[in-house]
Amino acid sequence: MELSSYFDEAKGVGVLATVGKKGEVDVALYAKPRFYDEKNVVLVMADRLSHENLRANPRAAYLFLESGGGYEGKRLILKKVREVVSAPGGRGCPAKPGNGAAKSFQVKFKILKVRPLVGG
Repeated sequence: MELSSYFDEAKGVGVLATVGKKGEVDVALYAKPRFYDEKNVVLVMADRLSHENLRANPRAAYLFLESGGGYEGKRLILKKVREVVSAPGGRGCPAKPGNGAAKSFQVKFKILKVRPLVGG
């Protein structure tokens, strides 16, 4: 099964991990990635800590845990390729009063490695 098809069909929760310039780690909940092609994905990001960390360190890890119990899912090792500013309230990154999301970014990543959720 192609990775893009997997994410189209799978239900669950995603988590993105990034590291800042001083080595501080951040982990945040994220929607499923949008596939540009089978080797590149896009995540919509608010202008917050995860996005800031990617300015200092372009590498990230995305973990997807399938719903329904058990330990099924995927881990993607990513490297930021580029980003584009999105309109506030764009799909996947709602800009609601009080949530601090003044603008959002479509951040394109190259998939460096795909691993199962457990093992691999």
